[in-house]
Amino acid sequence: MDQALTIWVRYHVAHVLITVAGEIDITTVPQLRGPLTLLAAGGRPVIADLTGVTFIDVAGLRVLAGAAGKAAAAGGSLHVVSGRYQVRRIFALTGLDRQIPLTRTPRRGPGRDRQPQAHRPHAKEVTADERVSQDPRRRPVRCPAQPKRTGPMTRIGAGS
Repeated sequence: MDQALTIWVRYHVAHVLITVAGEIDITTVPQLRGPLTLLAAGGRPVIADLTGVTFIDVAGLRVLAGAAGKAAAAGGSLHVVSGRYQVRRIFALTGLDRQIPLTRTPRRGPGRDRQPQAHRPHAKEVTADERVSQDPRRRPVRCPAQPKRTGPMTRIGAGS
């Protein structure tokens, strides 16, 4: 891939935020592995914001899984933030979303995220169309019936 990887680290009182942008693949993984492993081994909660990541392959997932293991061993945790469908989809397909908490927005920090849908058997997944149809304020507008046409249409005006 040809997009460079950019990494920013911010230290907050309760956690460390590592923001990643670009493509995480076999050529850019060494840039991510060093700082992420170091932060995960620090024993504090680490939030990896992947909102700016446009591509991630198995090498990137392997680094995230390894960092999550190091964080847990050091008494910390790793949380991933991404609203991108592609990133969330690869986490779900590989089962990594069951190991590493995944949220859509960084507002929900460690320990404040809802349990994923797969772990809430009592919850029913609702589509956007169902939500709209269940909202009492969004009733379908009924148009008055159109008058029935009887007979052939006739052109009115000049040139007939």
